[in-house]
Amino acid sequence: MNIALITFLIIFVLIFVLRMPIPTGMMAACIFYFVLSGTNVKMVAQQTMGMLFSNYTIIAVPLFIFAANVMNSGKVTEMIFGFSQGIVGRFRGGLGHVNVLASLIFSGMTGSAIADASGLGKMEIQAMRDEGYDDGFSCAITAASATIGPIFPPSIPMVIYAMLSGASVGALFMGGMVPGVLLAIALMVYIAVIARKRNYPRSAKLVLSEYLKYTLRAIPAILTPVILLIGIYTGIMTPTEAGAVAGLYALLVAVLAYRVLNWDGFKKVLIDTVQSTGTVSLMVGAATSISYIVAKEQIAAKVGDLILSMTDNKYVFLLLVNIAFLILGMFIDTSVIQVVFIPIVLPLVSAMGIDLVHFGLVVVFNMMIGLSTPPFGMLLFITSGVSGTPLKDVIKEIWWPIFAMLVVLIAITYFPNIVLFLPKIFLHYGV
Repeated sequence: MNIALITFLIIFVLIFVLRMPIPTGMMAACIFYFVLSGTNVKMVAQQTMGMLFSNYTIIAVPLFIFAANVMNSGKVTEMIFGFSQGIVGRFRGGLGHVNVLASLIFSGMTGSAIADASGLGKMEIQAMRDEGYDDGFSCAITAASATIGPIFPPSIPMVIYAMLSGASVGALFMGGMVPGVLLAIALMVYIAVIARKRNYPRSAKLVLSEYLKYTLRAIPAILTPVILLIGIYTGIMTPTEAGAVAGLYALLVAVLAYRVLNWDGFKKVLIDTVQSTGTVSLMVGAATSISYIVAKEQIAAKVGDLILSMTDNKYVFLLLVNIAFLILGMFIDTSVIQVVFIPIVLPLVSAMGIDLVHFGLVVVFNMMIGLSTPPFGMLLFITSGVSGTPLKDVIKEIWWPIFAMLVVLIAITYFPNIVLFLPKIFLHYGV
């Protein structure tokens, strides 16, 4: 290892130790490497900007972020919550089931776990608190169910993965449907067991007129994923165009159907979207620079040789990837895992004959588990913050939901058709 690479690795580690802003910290590490190795920084910057401006897929990211910010309003979440309560609230532990079902529905509008936890989360936790649920349990279920967001389509992490790997966005979206539903079922089974053990209550049944009101008011929001997926899979629009349609449709729903977005609210949505897009753009730009370093230092080839020296079995390789990503997810931001470490293992994925769509779902699912794993799970901090629940109480309750997520992860890892059979049937993927 040369001095430039050693310096880069030291600074990269210090980013997390010193809790620096991750995108700027990654760029600082790259610049130190370029200066010490005599690399032409201007040339790398031109390549990075050229990649960003010529990549059509990545345009979908700010569009879906905008749609998520518009949909993440009190009226929309209230309608989704009421609609879900009418379906599953009558079971024991009803509000826990409502929590999961609402997240599954909301995931079809936002594609973001953070939007789910911060939007629906506060309402869900307060409702569960009012009915006597333990705060730690309520927060843990909210955090775990929010991970469905980027698994069930549409999904911002899947768009970024498609950009990095060249995989089909449409196939990734359709491949996430079954794993998203399986995760919801697994969490509901856990809730049913705990609800019986702790004697959690059933929710009061909604009268028919009230439920019909929630259902009718929820229909415009619920139609969001239907419109998007039909548009993508019939070939009427590309995923990027679907992102634009999602943003426009979300705006029309918020302004005309629910009347919850005034001019001040719209300005806030735009500001939040620009800030989030800026963070993602900086991250992708820094990741492109890191990819240059990885290629120049032949890190991917060396990692590949190391793994191949241990095994050439793709199932063992997938196990090693899962273990590595789960450990990384406990300490490193999931966006860093995606943009830095995925490009390193992608050559091995292709060499071992692993389907890129299947691998993409495995990786995204892994990253979502990382959002809920202590000590640095972002969703744990969000649910603790919006509810005022001590973090230790949330961590105490999160382990069994994590176990449920791991069961589904193992299933989709070793039974690829769970992910691929819908794309094969409806998109003729791989045929």
